[in-house]
Amino acid sequence: MMLQDGPVQLLCLTANSGVPLFTRGSSKPLPFSVIGSLNGVHMFGVGQGVSLLSCDTGGGGKVVWRVFKDSVMLIAVSGGQRSQSSLVKEELYLQRLLDNVWGCMVLVLGQDELVSVRNVERLKRDLRACFSLIDLLLDERQQSIMGNLTHCADSLLPPNPALLQEAMAGFAQAVDSECGCLVIHGRLAAATEKWCHLMPQEVALLLTLMQTLSNSGSSSCDYPVFLPQTSPTVALRLLRFQLLPGADVCVLCGPTPSLHKAESQLLCQFWSPLVDSLRDCLAVGERCLPPSVILRQDVLSLMLINRETHRSVSCVRTLSHQPDPLLPSRARCWELLKLFYIFSITRYFHKEDCLFEEQTLGSSEDFVQGFPHQPLQCYLVTEECKCYGLQTSQHQLFLLLPLSVPAFTLRSVANQTLSQIVTSTGF
Repeated sequence: MMLQDGPVQLLCLTANSGVPLFTRGSSKPLPFSVIGSLNGVHMFGVGQGVSLLSCDTGGGGKVVWRVFKDSVMLIAVSGGQRSQSSLVKEELYLQRLLDNVWGCMVLVLGQDELVSVRNVERLKRDLRACFSLIDLLLDERQQSIMGNLTHCADSLLPPNPALLQEAMAGFAQAVDSECGCLVIHGRLAAATEKWCHLMPQEVALLLTLMQTLSNSGSSSCDYPVFLPQTSPTVALRLLRFQLLPGADVCVLCGPTPSLHKAESQLLCQFWSPLVDSLRDCLAVGERCLPPSVILRQDVLSLMLINRETHRSVSCVRTLSHQPDPLLPSRARCWELLKLFYIFSITRYFHKEDCLFEEQTLGSSEDFVQGFPHQPLQCYLVTEECKCYGLQTSQHQLFLLLPLSVPAFTLRSVANQTLSQIVTSTGF
């Protein structure tokens, strides 16, 4: 049974002295003595020439340590009863969480401020600007957002992509930028070529930042950002504009143009003629797929990843007003989809962006080494549903189906679903 219970607490300390910088996650933070012990056991290991990466607790929880740039230590602590296989899945989730939190800190403050700590109290104050982003990463209610886990950009496939792509390219050029995107309900709908060449984690973090800026209620903003891998020490300007509720456009640019000029002179020129197209995109909603894609009735949820572009689309079927008690709820389908993704990439499928994780998740790698080939398909039967994973040179597809679907038909359902989406959208 795939379970992931209990809140995750995040601790941030200075790597050398162990001074706490902040804690996030649970409403009841860990006592200072426990925080000191977690830091102390890691420092003891370092003194003995041992790098402590993770450990399991007696109560079935997991603790993961990461030190970034020999300056900042992040510790993730999760609780709850878990099996040994669930702990492997939990470790990958926590490793990516810590990587994303560090990315958020660099995104907002820049790497220099975090590596060269001159005043700890000032750093504590500055880090408060990261809290809304970090809290969003820790928020388990963000069910339909997968990019923080997959390091692929959550995407929405619009009914009229050519018009939106042309407008996006024209608007970006008008504001003297090569890097911009259109975001619908927190998902990428159109982007310039340069935006698509950003590192996958950077795109996922920028989409998270866009969500927090959108939640603030402002219609536009001029926000300095550091790209954690592409530009960690030199700030860029992120200009964000709300086109319609739920539809935002943003660009990364230099000192010009001003926010006022871009908003008053250029925004309407490119986007006013496309109001109807934007509303069509908004109507797609969490389905993320245009009406031209007709899914089988027995597909409960799916996630399709394009391995070349590092974009993904995911959706959960909308249940009827009288849901079948034998089927998992909509929220549970999102949870199961994430857990099946973790299960698949920790045991079967290749992970392009997990170099650190490949060194730390030893039990999973030992499992994979038992195969004389690279697995291309896998399936799992749980107490709630059947899961099927399919990997090609370009795509990874993860499906959840009812228990009533015969096991021998799972492969044909997966191939049919993949063909239907790719043929209709070119994704």
